[in-house]
Parts: sequence; structure tokens; C-alpha cells
Amino acid sequence: MEQSIPVEVLRGLYLGVLTGIIPALVSAGLGFVFKYFTGVSIPGFGVVVLALGIAGANGGLLALTDDSLTEGQHGVALTIAILVVLMLSLYAHAQGDKLGSTLPKRITFKSLRERTLSGDVVELVGGRRRVTVTVAGEVDDIEGYPPLSPALRTELGNDEWEFPADVPVSELETRLAERLRTDFDLAEVTVTLDENARATLAAAPPVGGLSKRLSPGQRAVSVQTLVPTGVARGESVTLRTPDRSVDGTVVAVRAADSASTGPATTPNAADDEAEANADDEGEVEPTVAPAAPVAVGGEGRLTVAVDRPDAEALLSVDAPQVVVRSRGTRREFELTTLLRRAGRRVQRLTVRTDGSLDGTTLGEASVRDAYDVAVLAVRRDRWRFAPRGDTQLAAGDELFVVGTPAALSAFTEVAT
Repeated sequence: MEQSIPVEVLRGLYLGVLTGIIPALVSAGLGFVFKYFTGVSIPGFGVVVLALGIAGANGGLLALTDDSLTEGQHGVALTIAILVVLMLSLYAHAQGDKLGSTLPKRITFKSLRERTLSGDVVELVGGRRRVTVTVAGEVDDIEGYPPLSPALRTELGNDEWEFPADVPVSELETRLAERLRTDFDLAEVTVTLDENARATLAAAPPVGGLSKRLSPGQRAVSVQTLVPTGVARGESVTLRTPDRSVDGTVVAVRAADSASTGPATTPNAADDEAEANADDEGEVEPTVAPAAPVAVGGEGRLTVAVDRPDAEALLSVDAPQVVVRSRGTRREFELTTLLRRAGRRVQRLTVRTDGSLDGTTLGEASVRDAYDVAVLAVRRDRWRFAPRGDTQLAAGDELFVVGTPAALSAFTEVAT
């Protein structure tokens, strides 16, 4: 007896689901295993052939228990059943393949507790997984700090930042907070990321400029004197008075002739002057930040950071002599030059989550012997210089590595 088309359609859906469960599970399992262990996806044609073979075996066994499947004409039902089996198998394979590409190679209790990013926001740039962080909503103020200016609030809200996607969300929050402090000179910032790489920000604007350049226990003193040509912020100088010599560091300088030309001041100049007037015991005079990177020389005003007892001594004299002291050669620059002459380079790397270095020590990884490179420093919560062989590495750690370009390239493929 020939069945109507709706009945055949329903029969086809029933047979497709019934015989397609096992092919779908097998396709998902093989897709996950191949992608996870080899990084290769099974071609779609292979999935189709495998699914049809398994479904055919299931259908044959099902026909042995149900004689009605072999009776009459069931062309429509069989066609729909085959389509259902193929769709289930291809979908299951895609999901298994996706899971194999996103699941970390090494799973620890710490990684299970870590929040992860959604795969939809991760992009492949130059063979590396990257994520672009954007700001969700308006940037909030932090209680106890002045409010952000409208211009700074708008700039923070419209900005975007790119980071590696192979580090935990907590590490991304820390890195973004550090970058914001550096780029915008923020006094304080808090960052919270969701799985779609959208950041909820709360920030405090920069507070002053001059006071942040002083170490604890120091005072900034402005003196009117003969300023040597070429003096700039950061110079080590000695101020000579009739009864003593005071060592200090230049934090601001302005020559008298530049004042007559009306130099432009930096945005922090007003803050510096306000802080100078507000300092205890009136030890600091108003200071205008330099418009040029170095002084042109001649009569001018020099602001120097000195110890508190020395500040009181300088305030009691007029026009002390300024002598610029030599700071010598920067040894780190000399070392970089020697390394380059020897064909070595220094590179900064970040340990990826599924890399072979995650969860091992430098000694266990045999970094020096296996890759012919040396790890100069490791950073997690703080920098560790000249790390020993028992130093534990984890995903998100930053490494400074030295070696030949070829050795660094091979080590980069393992670490990042």
C-alpha cells in the first residue's frame, strides 16, 4: 500500500534521527580528536562517506527488526532520512572540530576556574589568536578621586586595544589596566572584561605632574640661577652654595630668554604650580614646565628634586652655581650593542595557554640546551631577573629571551 507524501516525510525524519545518532557521535568524536591532537580538520567529504556507511549499517540492522521498511515504495522517506543523517553528522563534526581548536592542551584546576573569551571574538592575525577589547557603556569615575574630564572620558570610551587571546581573562584585565595607566597617565583604573571582550572601565584622571616625579622624602626647589645650555629633565646636577654642595635631579627647567618669547606650557604646568604652592613649609616655588626638551642656557629657573634638609638650605641662598654631573654610560645599552655584534637579539614573548612551556620549569624545558636561547627575565606578578632552572612557567608569563634570530624563531613557535 502506497503511503501519502506527509506520512513518507514523517517516516523519513524518524528514520534519519534514529539512524543518524551514532554517525553524529562518531563524527563529533573524530573531529575533536583530529583537531585537538593534530590541528587538522577532517574534510567534509570524508564525514559524508563515514556517516553514510555507519547509517547504512544501522539501517540494515533496523530493517531486520522491522519488515515494513522493506515493503512498498519508500523513496521519499529514504531520501529525507539520508539528508537528516548527513546534516546531523556534519553539524556534530563542526562542533567537535570547534571544541578541539578551543580546548587547552593542558587542563589544570586553575585553568578550569579561569574565565575564558567567546570564540566569536577571537581573530587569527598572522597565525596568532588575537582579541580586540572595546569599552562597554560609559567610563565611570572612581570614588575618592576627581571626575574625568569629558574629553578624556570620550577618548577612553572610543578607544580599542588588541591583546593575545591565549591568556586568561584576568591577565587581560591586568594588562589593559597597566596600558591605560601608561598611555593616559591615570591615577587609578579598574577593568572588568566579559566573555565578549567588552571592558567595563572606572578611571581617575591624572593627579598632578611634579609631585609624581619626586621620590618619598624629597622636595622640589626652584632656584634662579645661570642654567647651563642643554640641561633637560632627569639630569644629575650639583648646586654649590657658599657653605655646602647639594646633589639633586632636575625635574623642570626654563631659561629667562625663553620666557620672553612666550613659550607654550604643558598641560601639567598649572598642576605643578598649584602643587608647588601647596607644599608644606613653602619649600617649593611655582614651576612652569619647559616647552623644549632642553634648556637654551643663560639666566633662568631650575627646579631640582633634593632631600628635605637640603631644600631648606637652598631656600636660604640666592643664585647657587649649577654643575652638571656625568651619569656615565648606560650599561644596558652597552650590553645590547655587544649582543648585536655577536649576532644575538633580545625578544619579548608571552607563554601561551596550550604551549609546551605552560606548567613546566626552565630546567625541565631545557631551554638553553634544546633551543640555544637564554631567558633573561620572567614576569608574572613581578619581574624575576636571571631566573633559575626551578622557575615555574605558566600561561600569560612574559619572557625576555636572548639568542640568534633562528633560535628565537624556533623558540617562539613553542612558547607563543
